[in-house]
Amino acid sequence: MKIKYSLLKKEKNTDARMGTIETNYGTFKTPMFMPVGTRATVKGLSPQELYDLNCGIILANTYHLWLRPGEDLISKAGGLHKFMNYNGPILTDSGGFQVFSLARPKDITDEGVNFKSHIDGTKLFLTPEKSIEIQNKLDSDIAMSFDECIPYPATYDYVKKSVERTLKWALRGKKVFNNERQSLFGIVQGGEYEDMRKYCALSLQKMDFDGYAIGGTSVGEDKETMYKMVQYSTKYLPTDKVRYLMGVGDPIDIIEGVIRGVDIFDCVLPTRLARHANAFTKYGKINLKNSKYKEDFTPLEEDCDCYACKNFTKAYIRHLVTLDEMLGARLLSIHNIRFLTRLTEDLRECIKNDNILEYKEEFVKNYYGSASYLDKKTTGQGD
Repeated sequence: MKIKYSLLKKEKNTDARMGTIETNYGTFKTPMFMPVGTRATVKGLSPQELYDLNCGIILANTYHLWLRPGEDLISKAGGLHKFMNYNGPILTDSGGFQVFSLARPKDITDEGVNFKSHIDGTKLFLTPEKSIEIQNKLDSDIAMSFDECIPYPATYDYVKKSVERTLKWALRGKKVFNNERQSLFGIVQGGEYEDMRKYCALSLQKMDFDGYAIGGTSVGEDKETMYKMVQYSTKYLPTDKVRYLMGVGDPIDIIEGVIRGVDIFDCVLPTRLARHANAFTKYGKINLKNSKYKEDFTPLEEDCDCYACKNFTKAYIRHLVTLDEMLGARLLSIHNIRFLTRLTEDLRECIKNDNILEYKEEFVKNYYGSASYLDKKTTGQGD
């Protein structure tokens, strides 16, 4: 079946909205954070641990799975769900972000993108048709259109040409899309220019995708610019389809995205931070390698219900990470993902109670103190 989005409530003071996504694997509430399982695994975590963290949709990467182990092998295994034994919905990205990070500008043509494998330097060519063919074989629940990820900053003329290319690619991909169990999303590009975002969003709507994503953000711009990009996109998207902000996982960015009408988010940030001994807390990120935690026998967060916080102390986790024990990164990954899923649970309650702006004010005061966050650079894309 195609996914079905139902809008349950809109917050009275903002564009924030609460809804449900009906999938082949059950119905899930939004706003939602999706952990990233780049190579058909969320780094260090089992499917059961993801269920325990109250995860719904997770993301897998088309580019990486195309190279290893290959879409044909995964198809032979019965599709991505059976291959990785995840009994929940999966979204596959188009591979576009990874491809464009490897390609030179002159290698991007209207036909597709020439680039070299990051593994062995093999010459590769990815087209909208090939991206969709791979995703059809992976048999994810949601497939993404192949788009050109616009760098930041970019001139208006560059963005205009790029948007036209993204729209042509979206139509070409839609024409060859062939999996009745899958939904296909279009991706809104347009850089920091509202007229380009509007044009792209309205043009994609005419193609009638099953949902819509917002691309080209979290690529090094400041946060205020990113929030404008999001606003310029959501205001022109339909209310009866899912809105997905790609590659965003900083807690404040999720809050600001929800305020602007976004439903789902993904990012590698929680597991990447964990591998570098960092943990999210309501009072900001902490690094467990810091010596002040050597004799700290309290959990990462007192009110967190994750396995790490219920069973271990900062002192023990610090012991693990300073010795490069695998369990340290696993425990921090569990906590960081739960932090973001709890955040979206809190935001759903705020939407119910029409108090999301008050929640944001309290969150910023605790997380940043008196420091401003709007001038900070965005992070999130990449593996």
